[in-house]
Amino acid sequence: MIDLSCKYLGLQLKNPLIVGSSGLTSSIENLKTIAQMGAGAVVLKSIFEEQIKFETEIFLQSDNPEMKSWQEAFQGIVSKTEFYYEEAYDYLTGYAKEHTLNHYLSSISEAKKVIDIPVIASINCSTQYDWQYFAKRIQDAGADALELNVYLLPSDFEKSGIDNENVYFDIIKEVKKYITIPVSLKTGYYFSSVAQTLLRLSETGIAGLTLFNRPYNPDIDIEHLQISASNMFSSDSEYSHSLRWVALLAGKLKCDIAASTGIHNHETVIKQLLAGADAVHMVSVFYKYHFDVLPQIINGLESWMLHHNFNSISDFKGLLSRKNVHNPASYERVQFLRLFSSIE
Repeated sequence: MIDLSCKYLGLQLKNPLIVGSSGLTSSIENLKTIAQMGAGAVVLKSIFEEQIKFETEIFLQSDNPEMKSWQEAFQGIVSKTEFYYEEAYDYLTGYAKEHTLNHYLSSISEAKKVIDIPVIASINCSTQYDWQYFAKRIQDAGADALELNVYLLPSDFEKSGIDNENVYFDIIKEVKKYITIPVSLKTGYYFSSVAQTLLRLSETGIAGLTLFNRPYNPDIDIEHLQISASNMFSSDSEYSHSLRWVALLAGKLKCDIAASTGIHNHETVIKQLLAGADAVHMVSVFYKYHFDVLPQIINGLESWMLHHNFNSISDFKGLLSRKNVHNPASYERVQFLRLFSSIE
């Protein structure tokens, strides 16, 4: 019998395939389908830090006699709220009108009632914040773990690399004051020393690191002379960047590693596991093929394991990580003479 079960964030998963945070994981019906199709776990759509701050202030001002209505309070607070991302502003003024924090918490509770796989909540955050109001409520709602999605673009000329890196440590420290469920960090790679910073982050008591979140990147529309969005979804060739870092960090970090971005088929899942990933996060492939592709990926993984006489994930996980390969420099080189010498 092929055993696909694994441990991730201290949770028992029936397989290492995790449906990552996206709009697809915001409805109960989709969550039911995700579980039925065989996913190992699911990360709920992220809620923004700005929304938490906003609704906290609404709550505090709810008895203010100067506020004639909730709508008036809403507009007043939005107008003076500092937004770290334009996306957060759009989210708050649009989606958040219909989907409040209470809705998010009730979604966690409902999900735990109707699906039998771990439910991981997600917060998109960018600053240290008084998380006492919300982090514990996520735990009380029944979430099995909490993912902190932090991505800071080091574009502020007034901040040093250390200033930017400290934000990650401050957020983790603040959140862990109030909850006991596992905390994972989904992060980018804009660090002066990726290996050293991720190692230090893994020593903060977090249960896992997801490498890497896929940032929004701008493009330029040369016909209309305006800024536009680049490709929103990953391609199946984008996995190589995270593959390198998973392989380099496997066995070094003090927490689990999940691979993300460009994972569209069972072959890439296998590569990430061989590199040392404990689990993989998949999103873009489900926008292209919906969740029907999950059983195909699971079957492909099982068939490969059967062909290579592996009975469990642990039999081959990390087999080709940096610490286990004959030539570790294969992961560290950024140029190959053998390749470029053949190009005239």
